[in-house]
Amino acid sequence: MERYRIWLWLLLVTLLFGCANGGENSAEASDSPPSRSIQNKGSDTLVNVALAWAERYREVDPSVSIAVTGGGSGTGIAALINGTVDIANASRAMKESEFDEAADNGIEAIEHVVAIDALAVIVHPDNPVQDLTIAQLSDIYTGRITNWQDVGGIDQDIVLLSRETNSGTHVYFLEEVVRRGESDNTDIFAPQTLLMPSSVGITSELRRNPAAIGYDGLGYVDEAHEKIINLASDPAAGFVKPSVESASNGTYPIARNLYMYTAGEPDGVVLEYLDWILGDEGQAIVLSLGFVPLENN
Repeated sequence: MERYRIWLWLLLVTLLFGCANGGENSAEASDSPPSRSIQNKGSDTLVNVALAWAERYREVDPSVSIAVTGGGSGTGIAALINGTVDIANASRAMKESEFDEAADNGIEAIEHVVAIDALAVIVHPDNPVQDLTIAQLSDIYTGRITNWQDVGGIDQDIVLLSRETNSGTHVYFLEEVVRRGESDNTDIFAPQTLLMPSSVGITSELRRNPAAIGYDGLGYVDEAHEKIINLASDPAAGFVKPSVESASNGTYPIARNLYMYTAGEPDGVVLEYLDWILGDEGQAIVLSLGFVPLENN
């Protein structure tokens, strides 16, 4: 009996130490640092660059998880206003009304310019037109010019392609081309304009339709399948093809900033990520994908 009591006592001591050690392990697990994640949504123009940034940054700092989705600038900005993303990508500047909506939700939207894009006007490779002025483009997209013959092409009705209204690229093109950068201009896209959900939609339609005209970020243009139009605000100053150089030096008339917006001044992992994006490695990725790095501006 005595031997049994001793054995029972040893078993109890073993169990007690086991529980104590298990408790210590649980405490150590709870003290581990929280996961570092970033939700990033918005501009389809920026999405390829943003995906490339995220992929490379996982190698720079494996502790950070970055989820990138597109959907358009309006979608990203709405998510920022609603407090569901850390970073909103946009190919246009936020509107005052959007800043106000964010403020109403207790969010101070902070703007960060992360790259520059030359917006290319593209046609089918068989289209003989080489040059267009901004005024001609405006007349084409408002429906005042409806035949390619009127701008030096063949006798053929023009098919208009545009991004959807939720796209920051659509908004930029409306303001700077259709309305010629005039704040009091109320022109709109012609009703026959085909609204495409993505850059791929525009290029797919354009490649099969010799009468089509569209626009896209320079980084998405494939000159083997699309022809880039030279543009001029003033034809006397000469027509310019979009490029990193012409967007950087201001000679190309429709180059624009690309943005990331944060909810308040960034800190922690978001600040670290933005600093890396704006640094040499992040901007080298911008250049490699056909966009204009800030250091070139």
